[in-house]
Amino acid sequence: MKMLTLGGLTAHLCGGSDGQGGGDGPVVVLLHGFGAPGTDLIPLADELAAPAGTRFVFPMAPHSLEPSAPPSFAPRAWWMIDIQALQLASLRGDVSELSERKPEGIDDARAAFERFLAALQEELHVPSERCVLGGFSQGAMLATDTLLRSPARYAGLLVLSGTLLTRSEWTALIPAQRGLPVLQSHGAQDPILPFGLAEELMQLFARSGVDVDWVAFRGGHGIPRPVLDRASALLTKAFSKTK
Repeated sequence: MKMLTLGGLTAHLCGGSDGQGGGDGPVVVLLHGFGAPGTDLIPLADELAAPAGTRFVFPMAPHSLEPSAPPSFAPRAWWMIDIQALQLASLRGDVSELSERKPEGIDDARAAFERFLAALQEELHVPSERCVLGGFSQGAMLATDTLLRSPARYAGLLVLSGTLLTRSEWTALIPAQRGLPVLQSHGAQDPILPFGLAEELMQLFARSGVDVDWVAFRGGHGIPRPVLDRASALLTKAFSKTK
């Protein structure tokens, strides 16, 4: 594994022909969630059964929640979230407001991620058509928002315990992704992001002709084994089309 800084963001790179991102294999970019360190999702590179030569990239969010902590282990955020307010809204069932509002800071986060992706594709000599974007929780939201607004075509999308944002905007954007392989998962007892909103996002994907694989599981805010198995299947499917 090695670290690289591209477009202003630092990331960990592994897999490929040498374990450090070598070779010309396809690329999976996974974004961690709010409050997690930039190393949080790295174990998934070993847990996912991706095609041989696949390279994995794990960017670190730009905002450190503990500036005094070592950079790779500090809790980080793509944009700031009031977690207590989010949980209260979820408990009250006030999900409509959650899905309509554009989070403050998401535009800046997306711009930073877009710069990173452009630099990454040049550095690794890989087009967007051979890249799968994804993430967990806040990272899944950013990956989805970025992919939906991009003029480029990506190989697939992993939405792990994410949710529906800016409903009217995403509703208008999703039909352009017809046929895109998407793996979306969510826990029925998720205490942070309402299950119903994730289900609504899945229905938007399905109605628009997106090739969505929906994994609803008993549990909370996490990534259980069945989700990893289905994510592995998506990577095999997505990258078999891009050889």
